[in-house]
Amino acid sequence: MTEQYVLDLQEADATRVALVGGKGAHLGELSRIEGIRVPAGFCVTTDAFRRVVAGVPSVDALLDRLSRVEPDDREAVGTLSAELRRAVEGIAVPDDIAAEITGVLARFGERAAYAVRSSATAEDLPTASFAGQQDTYLNVVGPAEVLRHIGRCWASLFTERAVTYRRRNGVDHRAVHMAVVVQRMVFPQASGVLFTADPVTGNRKVATVDAGFGLGEALVSGLVNPDVFTVRDDTIVARTIAAGHRAIDASPAGGTRDVAIDAHRREQPALTDTQALRLVRIGRRIEAHFGRPQDIEWCLADDAFHVVQSRPITTLFPVPDSGDEENRVYLSVGHQQMMTDAMKPLGLSVWKATAMAPMCEAGGRLFVDATARLASPASRAALLDLIGRGDPLTRDALETVLERDGFVRPLPDADPGGPVAVGQSVGKQSAAEQSAAEQSAAEQSAAERPAGRPSAGGPPAPIETDPAVVTELIRRSEASLAALKAAIGTKTGPALFDFLKEAFAEHKRVLGDPLSMQAIMAGMEAAWWLNDKLGEWLGEKNAADTLTLSAPDNITSEMGLALLDVADVIRPHPEVIAFMRDVEGDAFLDGLTAFAGGTEARDAIVAYLDRYGMRCVGEIDITRPRWSERPATLVPAILDNVRNFGAGAAARRFEEGRQKAWQKEQDVLTRLRALPDGDRKADETKRMIDRVRTFAGYREYPKYGVISRYFVYKQALLREAGRLVRAGVLAEQEDIHYLTVGELDAVVRSNHVDGGLIEERKEAFVVHASLTPPRVLTSDGEALTGAYRREDAPAGALLGIPVSAGTVEGRARVILDMARADLEAGDILVTTFTDPSWSPLFVGIAGLVTEVGGVMTHGAVIAREYGLPAVVGVERATRLIRDGQRIRVHGADGYVEILP
Repeated sequence: MTEQYVLDLQEADATRVALVGGKGAHLGELSRIEGIRVPAGFCVTTDAFRRVVAGVPSVDALLDRLSRVEPDDREAVGTLSAELRRAVEGIAVPDDIAAEITGVLARFGERAAYAVRSSATAEDLPTASFAGQQDTYLNVVGPAEVLRHIGRCWASLFTERAVTYRRRNGVDHRAVHMAVVVQRMVFPQASGVLFTADPVTGNRKVATVDAGFGLGEALVSGLVNPDVFTVRDDTIVARTIAAGHRAIDASPAGGTRDVAIDAHRREQPALTDTQALRLVRIGRRIEAHFGRPQDIEWCLADDAFHVVQSRPITTLFPVPDSGDEENRVYLSVGHQQMMTDAMKPLGLSVWKATAMAPMCEAGGRLFVDATARLASPASRAALLDLIGRGDPLTRDALETVLERDGFVRPLPDADPGGPVAVGQSVGKQSAAEQSAAEQSAAEQSAAERPAGRPSAGGPPAPIETDPAVVTELIRRSEASLAALKAAIGTKTGPALFDFLKEAFAEHKRVLGDPLSMQAIMAGMEAAWWLNDKLGEWLGEKNAADTLTLSAPDNITSEMGLALLDVADVIRPHPEVIAFMRDVEGDAFLDGLTAFAGGTEARDAIVAYLDRYGMRCVGEIDITRPRWSERPATLVPAILDNVRNFGAGAAARRFEEGRQKAWQKEQDVLTRLRALPDGDRKADETKRMIDRVRTFAGYREYPKYGVISRYFVYKQALLREAGRLVRAGVLAEQEDIHYLTVGELDAVVRSNHVDGGLIEERKEAFVVHASLTPPRVLTSDGEALTGAYRREDAPAGALLGIPVSAGTVEGRARVILDMARADLEAGDILVTTFTDPSWSPLFVGIAGLVTEVGGVMTHGAVIAREYGLPAVVGVERATRLIRDGQRIRVHGADGYVEILP
């Protein structure tokens, strides 16, 4: 292919990013939009860059060295970046390329001024904007200076900030090439940035204009504060005019200069209201062309707006597609599930297929539509009360939306009905589906009682306090699981997918078992009653936390204790321990048998996996690797248990918890009997204690049942994927992760797959994984996380939700990957979220802090079960608390102190 070194800007478009870079492609696209002014110019292509760099062997050697540098070695990155820049800047532009460039420049005049701007191929992408990572030079005058600054732009590919940004975003340095955009210089009276969506809140209907006098570098460099215009529906809804004293203008000799603004202009806005509105209308036209919100650089000269750049705003969370223009309010499923990571398409589709009511997708996450429930005053109050008890941040976010006149239009007080009402999603839907998928036990309560929990002292749930109820529920679940395993093993091809439709229906039937709902509610209501009444009568705070210690039938807490028993088998065998310390990869189990005690160790781990191996971090996503598939994940926790505990720790801890609960029971009953009407109060309390201990543990079982079934589905789907790989239909088994169940069914029936779709989904997943999902999202795109409205904590404390009483001080261990955990006795675990798979770590810690969670999410339940002081819902905890810092967790009051 013939190399092309210079290309007119109007010939560039999105199909030629590899030749002209991201900036050049966008400017070319912009120049073809009717009514959009783009300064004339051309691109020096990546062909020129590649040819120039290829002639300097030292560049290749330096890139080799850079690829071997550790990510956190900033000194080495800085040194190598500087060497690369010097090497590239020292390269003369070859004569034939220089002649082609100067020939184009001659058409504009010998002394014309230009903006010379870097345009890397990894720039202005949907995944990462790379804004400001390479260099721009303004008011460059004369061909010699243009050529010199083209070389400087090439070199700016290796600024330390650009190298670091690429490393952080996983972009290979060798895969990025630099084009250079050369445009006629515009000498503006004002310039700035237009965001066609609010970059902070994400609201797509709000545009923000930042404006200042002179060239935009004054704003970018922070030399001046901008005037800010906020525009909604072609109306300026807010404006802030900054008194400007300085500006950057073009210098007559070339380059730019810092100048003082005339005194009479300092209090004037850089734009009139009419100009700001006109600019936003231009921005909306550009946004419509590119199909997504834009970050637009502009300048104003002679009352005409010139657009000098437009890039996608990459930080916005996507909005669910509702199919209409109605205002909607969405609640995050992931925040209730304690799994806010992005999910792959197969995981999303299986979750939706086994849920009890519809959900919508956005950004690789699931949401439920709360609009109808919020529109009815009675159901709104119930919903806010219910959500507020579990997660005050979500309640606050919802109240923020409701305070806005007209966004949620009120409906008459009536059952909102309909499968997409949030009463279904956080009421009937959540109860069935989220007991199934364990969305939140608090939401489950709304299934039987849409108005939320009863007042203290209200009637108990309509089942007897009988352990046989729980025994029967577990038997039913196990029988259904056994039937699933027996039936699915013989199914393949289209017959498998026909069977899965039946299996998903049975899945929902088991999860929607009314007796299961009643048992969960009985335990929750008894805990509420105890906390309310013992708080009122005795001044006890969160008394149920202690009264439920070592409650029976808690499958998740049993899972953590069972790993202590595994450690007991391994502890007497030093060769086994030494071998496990050096484990790499998951094929280590058979290797254990080479050592004394290794066969017993292997058998103990295999038995544990037989019982709990279907679990993993982020287990609601069927595509996540299970412990049975990645047993090495458990090795750090096993070794921590070997080091930190003695023999018999599991039974001892369980008995200690049981004794503490019994002692607490005796204490409160004795104190109650000393009160007026004390015998009645004590008798009622005793009934509720028996009730909470009978049913509290069962709350964890439905999730265990869901994940057990998921593993069966996954094994069957992977077998089918293996068949498709052998048939040459799929490239690899894991490609099915990027197809929905329905799409995979179609592939099986047709023996054809759209490889481009799979690649597109893989790229989208990378984008989604980089986003932070909000607790509440509106159809306008506004992402709300809520705030704590409290004044009951010390200054500087990190606020959260109190979920397990007690106060503990210790070393913070900030752990984002369970497989990398290294805990000592007394450490406090700080992490983003915990689902049941984290429970094995809970036996070895002294306290818990998470960024996500509520009163009845899994981390909270198991923290109470183990008697760990815990605070959840602490925004940005993993960034505000450094690993190794000493902290104090106030589990009853809901805050964390960072100690000196």
